[in-house]
Amino acid sequence: MKEHIDSSNLPQHIAVIMDGNGRWAKRQGAARVFGHRNAIKAVREVTEGCAELGVKYLTLYAFSTENWNRPKFEVDALMTLLVHTIRGEIKTLMDNNVRLGTIGNINSLPADCRRELTEAIRETNQNTGLTLLLALSYSGRWDILEATRKLAADVRDGKLTPEQIDETVFDQHLATGGIPDPELMIRTSGEMRISNFMLWQLAYAELYMPDVLWPDFRKAHLYEAILSYQQRERRFGKISEQLVK
Repeated sequence: MKEHIDSSNLPQHIAVIMDGNGRWAKRQGAARVFGHRNAIKAVREVTEGCAELGVKYLTLYAFSTENWNRPKFEVDALMTLLVHTIRGEIKTLMDNNVRLGTIGNINSLPADCRRELTEAIRETNQNTGLTLLLALSYSGRWDILEATRKLAADVRDGKLTPEQIDETVFDQHLATGGIPDPELMIRTSGEMRISNFMLWQLAYAELYMPDVLWPDFRKAHLYEAILSYQQRERRFGKISEQLVK
C-alpha cells in the first residue's frame, strides 16, 4: 500500500485524535488504563510512518482540557504513563530524527511531566525530520481564547492596532504559530466529531474517521488515510473548474 502513495502530494501536517482506548480495554475485559498503555505501539507506528514518508508535522491529541474531568485515578495513571512513555521513547525519536514539541496549557501538568517533556524537547531539538507535537491539556477554544488575550495585550501595549489584526496575525498568536495548518485530520474509532481540537486550524482539513480503535492503529491504517486524502479534490471554497485553470 505504501508504494501507491504519491510522495509529491503528502500532507505537510497530519493531526490525530487518538480515540478508542477505553473501548478497546473494555473489549479485553480490562480497565481503561490498560487501553492507554496499549496505545503506545500505535503512537510509535504512526510517528515512524510519518517520519519515513517525509511528513513534516504530526500532532497527536494526547490530553484535552476536558480530560481533567475524568476520574482522578485515570488522570493520575495517564500522567504517570505519559512520563514513562516520553522517557522510553527518546531513543525511537532520535533514531527517526524526530523533533518533539508540545501545544497546550503545559503549566497545568504535574511537575514530573513538565520535567520529562522539557528534557525530551531539549534532547531532540537538533533533529531535522518530522516534528511531533503532543497536544497536552489542550483544546481549540482554549487556544483561540489565549490568542485573543495575547492580541488584546498587544493592542493595549501599543504593539498592534485593531485594524492590523487579520488571519495571518491571529494565526501567529495561536499555540501552533509558524506551523502550517493540518491538511489531514484522522480520528480513530469511527466517532464523527472533532472534540474541541484545533478549531481554527482544521478549517480546511480533510477529515478521515476509520472504525479502527486507536490501540489497533498501525502504519497500514496511516497509509490508507493518506491515500484517501490524495484521492480528494481540495477546493478551498472554489469550484473544480477554477482549480484547473
